[in-house]
Amino acid sequence: MRPGSVGTVTPQTMRFEEPLELASGARLGGYELRYETYGTLNEARDNAVLVCHALNASHHVAGRYSGENDEVGWWDNMVGPGRPVDTRRFFVIGVNNLGSCFGSTGPMSINPHSGRPYGASFPVVTVEDWVDAQVRLADRLGIARFAAVMGGSLGAMQALSWTIRYPERLAHCVAIAIAPRLSAQNIAFNDVARAAIRSDPDFHGGDYYSKGVVPKAGLRVARMIGHITYLSDDVMAEKFGRSLRTKDYAFGYGVEFEVESYLRHQGDKFSEYFDANTYLLITRALDYFDPARETGGDLMQALAPARARFLLVSFTTDWRFAPARTREIVEALVVNGRDVAYAAIDAPHGHDAFLLDDPRYHRLVTAYFDNIARELAG
Repeated sequence: MRPGSVGTVTPQTMRFEEPLELASGARLGGYELRYETYGTLNEARDNAVLVCHALNASHHVAGRYSGENDEVGWWDNMVGPGRPVDTRRFFVIGVNNLGSCFGSTGPMSINPHSGRPYGASFPVVTVEDWVDAQVRLADRLGIARFAAVMGGSLGAMQALSWTIRYPERLAHCVAIAIAPRLSAQNIAFNDVARAAIRSDPDFHGGDYYSKGVVPKAGLRVARMIGHITYLSDDVMAEKFGRSLRTKDYAFGYGVEFEVESYLRHQGDKFSEYFDANTYLLITRALDYFDPARETGGDLMQALAPARARFLLVSFTTDWRFAPARTREIVEALVVNGRDVAYAAIDAPHGHDAFLLDDPRYHRLVTAYFDNIARELAG
């Protein structure tokens, strides 16, 4: 365990019996949310930070589990004592979204009405539905107002949604690698990935649990497609170039290039732990996110309810959520008179940069949370 880690952590589960009304018009009856906490909630209960996760992440933000499953948290470099979000000063909460496959109620959960896994019958959920569920968790934990809500990518969309739906319940929004809505190209990538899953013979219309199979082939392809979009061309060229795994061309269709081997490995690994129905749900939630949809496309009007102060960060080589898309949000907030700090970090890593250890990026987040800590100290 490297210095600065929160150490060994234990996930918790909270049960909710009151139905949750979803954006689709459906309602989810009794459900559970899996979450973790790090640090200590202060006496004033005002030092809490909510971390929202991206597509294939979970509530396991920082630290490790005991025993065989000791995988490190997905944002362990960001959250912990002495880290940018310092758990000596902040009480940090990571929560797993509804529809996920990591402990919160989702397609793999048992539907109490049928006694079988929900499977394809699990309702489509949106970013706004996730935020509504997170609010209920905050209520149970006695947190009336977060010092900050933060996230990267899809997590950043949740953080932005908090500022619109519950503006009085957070002081700061930290949104990293964000766009106000997906472009047509991004929606297309998601649709191709979903098509790969749905066309897998082992998918069985989403009810593969009862068949005792997993649509691994479709999941592999979906992950390979997604992974290509998370990396920049420069990083892929630097890592792999046109390097071959053998001395010369094999004149066949097996794995010959190093980049092919890498993508196959990523796809194989993903297919072992991620649920196909969850992938469909979460990518569709990405597609649907569009705060300006209800205001005729006017983002400035959509963000008018926001009262938080903002830190927005983009990365120059992130072609999936390019800096220009983040600046659309910045400009709309500035016109609304909101307090906004914005930085475009010149980093070569593409969209995945929000997960990495770029020192400029981490210094920026550290400085921002230092200011939040000073505010709390009075």
